[in-house]
Amino acid sequence: MSMDDEYVHDLVSNLSEYGLEFRTTHFAGEMRLPMISGKLHVWMCFIDMSDIRAFDLNLLRTFDALIDERSVTRAAGRLALSQPAVSAALARLRSALGDPLFVRAQRGLLPTPRALSLAEPVKRLLKDVETIVRPSEFDPASAHFKLSVSASDYTQRVLLTPFLAVLQREAPGARLAVRALQGARLSGLIARGDLDLALLTPEEAPPTLLARRLFVDRYVCAMRRDHPAAGGNLDLDRFCALDHALVSPDGGGFRGPVDAALEALGRTRRVAVSAPSFLGLLEVIEQTDLVAAVPERLVRKAPNLVVSALPVEVPGFTIIGAWHERTRHDPAQRWVRRRLALFAESLDG
Repeated sequence: MSMDDEYVHDLVSNLSEYGLEFRTTHFAGEMRLPMISGKLHVWMCFIDMSDIRAFDLNLLRTFDALIDERSVTRAAGRLALSQPAVSAALARLRSALGDPLFVRAQRGLLPTPRALSLAEPVKRLLKDVETIVRPSEFDPASAHFKLSVSASDYTQRVLLTPFLAVLQREAPGARLAVRALQGARLSGLIARGDLDLALLTPEEAPPTLLARRLFVDRYVCAMRRDHPAAGGNLDLDRFCALDHALVSPDGGGFRGPVDAALEALGRTRRVAVSAPSFLGLLEVIEQTDLVAAVPERLVRKAPNLVVSALPVEVPGFTIIGAWHERTRHDPAQRWVRRRLALFAESLDG
């Protein structure tokens, strides 16, 4: 099979999805494609195989307008084109299809039998193409979809869990799969479609992903309500004298952002406990005399804890939503991303 034959085979296979059947026959120097639509038998003649590759689908829009309007002037107005442009398009159609298609009559254009037989298949084809390229309207209230989200226990607690109430109310057909942050595996999982959205810091996000800022948080000092240091002035000396706990997501680390800030001042602290998660850290400081520098949003509604400003300046951090280019235009995922961003913004109000 030649390259031209392969191209025609693919073309015929694709167009057969529209209910059209084709047979090919060769004549000296040309190929004819008999097209059957119901009982209609239409010959599509291509003098040069390169014409097929260069065929402009916009010509079919011109044909559709002409078959409806039976006038070059009215077809031009419908297509927002000039009359010469429509006439030129008709000339190209006649050349490509090997038929006059329309002849002049006393009251406009009269379609040939070939044009009449093409009218319905062309109209159906244009409708299907429009369905493909037109953005679909998304209705969250009636949609059914699944979303896989990767987030730390901190982001789950301060953003994702509260957002579930919004999701259940506005998109009851949605199903949400929440996974822990995947570290080095994240890029591959999102690229393969195993994850749809990641909630993390910009530093943690692979540079190949698209992203949107969700919120900013800062560190504060938290301790249990009846802690010996609660209620007093937490200056730098007293802060450094206390025993501390921190989160080490990778496990076993005893150094965090606070230690870097203290080191710049020539100070240190003693970290007695390293916890694997923020939720575990809260339990530790609620039940011991340890204190911890934690994200402020995490302890906004912690009745058993006392919160105060840190006596050392520690940089805050930003949480973003990150996703792959392949889901940029997915209606359900676009809605979730926008709604999540609006919800995150409302938490600051």
